[in-house]
Amino acid sequence: MRHTALMNNAPTGNDGSPGYKAYSLHNFKQIPQLHHLPQEIIFAIEVVGHVLPFKTNRYVINELIRWENVPDDPIFRLTFPQKDMLSPDHFEEMAEVIRRGGSREEIEQTAYRIRQALNPHPAGQMEYNVPVMDGKRLTGIQHKYRETVLFFPRQGQTCHAYCSFCFRWPQFVGKQEWKFAMKEGELVVEYLRRHPEVTDVLFTGGDPMVMKSDILAGYIHALLNADLPNLQTIRIGSKSLAFYPYKYLEPDGENILRLFEEVTRAGKHLAFMAHFSHPHELETGAVQQAIRRIRSTGAQIRTQSPLLNHINAEPELWARMWKEQTRLGCIPYYMFVVRDTGAQHYFGVPLVQAWKIFKKAYQQVSGVARTVRGPSMSATPGKILVNGVSEIMGEKVFTLTMLQGRRPEWVNRPFFARYDETAVWLNELQPAFGKQRFFFEENMELMHRHKRHSLTRVPANKKVVIER
Repeated sequence: MRHTALMNNAPTGNDGSPGYKAYSLHNFKQIPQLHHLPQEIIFAIEVVGHVLPFKTNRYVINELIRWENVPDDPIFRLTFPQKDMLSPDHFEEMAEVIRRGGSREEIEQTAYRIRQALNPHPAGQMEYNVPVMDGKRLTGIQHKYRETVLFFPRQGQTCHAYCSFCFRWPQFVGKQEWKFAMKEGELVVEYLRRHPEVTDVLFTGGDPMVMKSDILAGYIHALLNADLPNLQTIRIGSKSLAFYPYKYLEPDGENILRLFEEVTRAGKHLAFMAHFSHPHELETGAVQQAIRRIRSTGAQIRTQSPLLNHINAEPELWARMWKEQTRLGCIPYYMFVVRDTGAQHYFGVPLVQAWKIFKKAYQQVSGVARTVRGPSMSATPGKILVNGVSEIMGEKVFTLTMLQGRRPEWVNRPFFARYDETAVWLNELQPAFGKQRFFFEENMELMHRHKRHSLTRVPANKKVVIER
């Protein structure tokens, strides 16, 4: 394990693990390694950290970041705010308030104004994904795709550390009206009873694996005990393997592993959706042991990450990551395009470059790692795959496909956009061959007009379903 000297100086838990300790704005200056950095870097962390959420922990600091490479180290950029993650105007606006000692209220008001300009809820999450049951908005559920429901357990709406690119950053900035969260597991069960088309429940956040085993067990047992024949798969979306794998090696980890075994013994598929953004996150002894333990329960680990400028925008890194994930028994699943929110201008990669990176990485791995799909945009109409660049009838175009769609008949339907070297997101693309709109746009306009919250159950001959 790397950084042994640092680990030997770190406080440990009763089980010999390094013990979890978080650092955020209120105490990050206590991190010993920061004392050697220029003051302007420290100030930038403080300025940007007042706008975008910031939290790291002792494991990330001592075992993942290679401090000799800071500020260019990819894990440092992944977890510590950087000056260029805000536009120059926004950075200076917040910096000026901090320099003159502005009040807490003034800092928060400034942060709120800046955040409003960062598209806090992309892809229609607030407008269209939150379902209604008996006249009540279920703010801890999203139901965008027919077969899959996302559940946001209230106790899981934080993370062991925050990714600086996170598209769900509004969950962590203290604004209740921006949060998705729900405590009542019985509402989820009742929703699933009324929606037999749902086969998958995805626990998400935040990170559901910040919860203690007994809290997580309460939600899992509610699903298992409800006798829901339509429920086939329980998914858990988590960055914990990368940011705190000791979660599965500490005493409470035994209870979590037994809970995972309960799921698989009950005949349900348990899919652990692990977020790995760089090969460094797979190198420690702790993460490799944690992966082995989770897999021993019968769970499958699928891996995914956005393609991130300044962090992993190199085909060789992705090829290394997919090879190592496959060696460890994980299933490469998605390469995502950075969503149009937060610091997209810092992390975003033009779609044509993203496709080239994916293609070059894909060519370097064997067939068992080619389960991965990408680059994929999780946009308002669905998950849109950039298949490549072609020339058709003399026009250079992007070839696109929907891997998931708000309407099931959209899935796996190819369509085309004009080639654009600078486009980084769907809203920057134009239909090819002189068409005025993409095939899904009319339905999206109707959805926007009606302001209804689910198209997941639309019959093939209907445009919009009105929730009852």
